[in-house]
Amino acid sequence: MLGIMSIPVNRFAVRAAVIGVTTLTVGACARHAAGAAAPSGGQSVVIVSIDGFRADYLDTMDPPHLRALAAAGVRARWLQPAMPTLTFPNHYTIVTGLYPAHHGIVNNHIADPDGAWFHYNDSLEVRESRWWEGEPIWVTAERQGLRTGAFFWVGSEAAIEGVRPTFYKHYDERVPGAARVDTVLAWLARADTLRVRLALLYFSAVDHAAHDSGPGSPDARGAVMGVDSAIGRLVGGIAALGLADRVNVIVVSDHGMAPTNAQRVVVLDDYLDPSAFEVASISPFLALRPKNGNVPAALAALRRVPHLAVFPRDSTPERWHYRGNPRIADIVGVLDEGWVAGTREYFARRPPRAHGGEHGYDENAPSMRALFVAAGPAFRRGALAAPFGNVHLYDLVCAILGLTPAPNDGSLDSVRTLLR
Repeated sequence: MLGIMSIPVNRFAVRAAVIGVTTLTVGACARHAAGAAAPSGGQSVVIVSIDGFRADYLDTMDPPHLRALAAAGVRARWLQPAMPTLTFPNHYTIVTGLYPAHHGIVNNHIADPDGAWFHYNDSLEVRESRWWEGEPIWVTAERQGLRTGAFFWVGSEAAIEGVRPTFYKHYDERVPGAARVDTVLAWLARADTLRVRLALLYFSAVDHAAHDSGPGSPDARGAVMGVDSAIGRLVGGIAALGLADRVNVIVVSDHGMAPTNAQRVVVLDDYLDPSAFEVASISPFLALRPKNGNVPAALAALRRVPHLAVFPRDSTPERWHYRGNPRIADIVGVLDEGWVAGTREYFARRPPRAHGGEHGYDENAPSMRALFVAAGPAFRRGALAAPFGNVHLYDLVCAILGLTPAPNDGSLDSVRTLLR
């Protein structure tokens, strides 16, 4: 049991969401494995991502519904993100169990060796299956007979290996949180063969507010409380539908957030000619190629830049697991925590903020620590777990759903203690 029966819920809204299920957009039909039949009964999982929710927000901002969920289940001291600590690489690591160098989404912006570019905010490019390597959890589930639904998740709009979730949505950040939650509740409540056993749900507001105003700002706190209300609606709705003994709720984030300010700024023009590089990203995570191909000379120039550590593409720190993929730029770097860099032209268009926030820093920076909270019939109650890497979440969800996982970089043994 989730054990949070006292959370208020709009029961009319829940019933309306269930009744309105026939109006939902059904994704491209998934091709199940030959002979696979949809299992009956069993537990379900809802994975919720709160983009940019730093691990310590759970204590410093005291969101009541998330705190209640943690008390009813298990929380980790923090969830360790993968490098780079950016949105697209980490969301896809969470659902594949692969490090970014192994699943191909090595950055939010990617320059492929064949000359093609991937941009996370290109609504057409994200639907191209060629970018997405590895097997995300919804493909694993659909192939083994379970229905899945994704209300905004990185990769879910593409037909990866020819498979999409049974239900999926094209990203539109204007969709209210309540509508997102009620749609997921409707998926879970279906009484037909389309009942979803795995649902994914995404919220971006916390990340946006902390970027604009800083991770400790009133705006960031307001965003945390807004998403917390949506979590309460989800958990209360599950209970109202009589599904609390069958549905597990896992709430995670992709990375944390570091405070920045207008004094911790590096102007790159003072050290090199920015036009001499092909740039995928520059701050706080640097990924670029020298246009003349002279990597040693480019590295020498970049090593003059203060507060920046740079590496050749296949000599990055081993703990990053960030080598061996041709999509990784020739030169990779990361700024010191809290520092930002840019060109004069860039800062003329977007002056450094007096109070803001950034992510993309080293995975071991305390400010990059992410969130893990989970409750439901599969999880221990009232437990505080040691930190663990988000690369292990894929195996964890497969274990709960009774799925055979695809090859991946994670290990169920690393998270088995979370389970009853």
